[in-house]
Amino acid sequence: MNDTQLRVGLVGGGPWARTVHAPGLSDHPATKLEAVWTRRPDMAAEVADEHDAVAVGSFDELLDAVDTVAFAVPPSVQGELAVRAAEAGKHLILEKPLAGDVATAERLAAAVDAAGVASLLMLTMRYGQQTRDWITGIRDAGGWSGGAARWLSGAMLGDKYGGSTWRLADGVLVDVGPHVIDLLDAALGPVTGVLSAHRTDADLWHLVLEHDRGPAAPSATSTVSMSTRVPVRPTVAEFTVYGEHGMRTMARGGSASESYTALLDDFAALCATGLREHECDVRRGLHLQRVLAACVEAAG
Repeated sequence: MNDTQLRVGLVGGGPWARTVHAPGLSDHPATKLEAVWTRRPDMAAEVADEHDAVAVGSFDELLDAVDTVAFAVPPSVQGELAVRAAEAGKHLILEKPLAGDVATAERLAAAVDAAGVASLLMLTMRYGQQTRDWITGIRDAGGWSGGAARWLSGAMLGDKYGGSTWRLADGVLVDVGPHVIDLLDAALGPVTGVLSAHRTDADLWHLVLEHDRGPAAPSATSTVSMSTRVPVRPTVAEFTVYGEHGMRTMARGGSASESYTALLDDFAALCATGLREHECDVRRGLHLQRVLAACVEAAG
């Protein structure tokens, strides 16, 4: 460890915390995994022991020991704890969605702004170079009238995430929806309306979204199909835009670990420079939370 490393406290000890957050924070030169807290002390101890960190007995104890808090917990848990962390002046690495509801997400965004802390949302694909190049090319070209996304997997049929209580309860819209909506939003312009939304009993969602392309252009529309309960292996995650330049498609590439490293690169730069704005900061999370709520409302 050196004096410039960020001391990070990890909240959570499930599969995502163990396979992505903990090793990523331990291996990155700008961060040190300092402390781990979960509501199960044995789980916190296991994660901490694997990465030369300390298992602490409470969230307040974790806040006292670190500069930054990384969350790998259900959204309803993250929202409340992250508000407390921001109010304590801690930088935040946040999972998606921000919170369990829009009101809590708004409180979190306000707390981050008031404290002047850095924040980044773990929108996995967005930090990959392939995605960044795809979005840059689309924005440079312009003239896109529509798009489509498909995200189909059997993740909830397997053992790794099939026992995740919040994913089972909230479904693919809350779990995968932020990734999908974020990428279409980044490519076509801000989502300003949910024109149609339908969810089957098997948690297959179909959406039609409206995008603002700016004052000089007509709005664009996109369609989404997504489910994590269909026996598709490997996962199909494809994004397409089309318009006056033809059609451009991107499939998911790279690993979650690589994306997390890229996130930490950006996060360390925010903290070092004092900059607080980023395309994937807490404000982005609040926008996505509102779109998710609009999808639920549109589906009835």
